[in-house]
Amino acid sequence: MARYSCLAIASALFIVVSASDGYAQTAASTAAATAVNASPGLVGELSKQMNATPEQSAGAAGALFGVAKSRLKPDQFSQVAKAVPGMDSLLKAAPTGGGGDPLGAVSQLGGAAGGLAGAASAFSKLGLSPDMVSKAVPVLIGFVTKSGGANVGNLLAGALK
Repeated sequence: MARYSCLAIASALFIVVSASDGYAQTAASTAAATAVNASPGLVGELSKQMNATPEQSAGAAGALFGVAKSRLKPDQFSQVAKAVPGMDSLLKAAPTGGGGDPLGAVSQLGGAAGGLAGAASAFSKLGLSPDMVSKAVPVLIGFVTKSGGANVGNLLAGALK
């Protein structure tokens, strides 16, 4: 009887874990779709330059903006965020690290090089080659410069070095 109970408990736990993984994937898909609609200009340009789906591009932008957010002072990041429609949605579209933290994949590595290494890891989770980071960064900087001005573009460029 104890053997059956352990098996039943293990099966129930597997179902719960599988369901929560499915929920996380569904939540990520929903966040990406929301981000695509919230910032179609940026996501469209990024998709074109990286030859990626809009959902992948939204997640990639979110991962890189997450790096910038971790490196800039709050008032500086606020200036960048104002230049990008749907910034909150983009940040939520970034792949999660452990524990469902959207910036977890980026922030857990920390440090100057760690941020971009975390972004490369996030790109991998999106099904993108990590070397796509080098294609995405200039698109983001160009978009922010065009919509927020040269000073704001320079803030982002400095954060993504």
